[in-house]
Amino acid sequence: MQPPFPIRVECPPGACVCDRDRLLADPQADLRALRLTRADELRLIERIERVESYGELKRLQALIEQQLGVVLHIHPGTNEVRTVRGIIVTLEEQPGLCKKIRQSIPAAIRRTLDAHPQIMYDILDANDLFGPP
Repeated sequence: MQPPFPIRVECPPGACVCDRDRLLADPQADLRALRLTRADELRLIERIERVESYGELKRLQALIEQQLGVVLHIHPGTNEVRTVRGIIVTLEEQPGLCKKIRQSIPAAIRRTLDAHPQIMYDILDANDLFGPP
């Protein structure tokens, strides 16, 4: 079944674990993750890199979840955070989400945190030192 909207081009066999074909075969499947074409991915990465505040990052995080059905987690690591590498940025496993996207979105967020350290400090402030991660 072909959805009524453009979807991401299929990855080469064995290069990705997105289960695109199985997802397209299921009429009840959530196809929102497949809507992120390569051009849309580049626009999303540009938008992530233009983020200048923690509030804007949170809004973008909510939009990604609402429009793509992909949950993005950004929180401090369990050990001491001294650099941006101490911030954990992950995308929840989602059928149809390409391996390249799982790498490019967290990398764009880390570049944004490097460019705007105040966002990293706000993430640290928003997460309680003694609370759950």
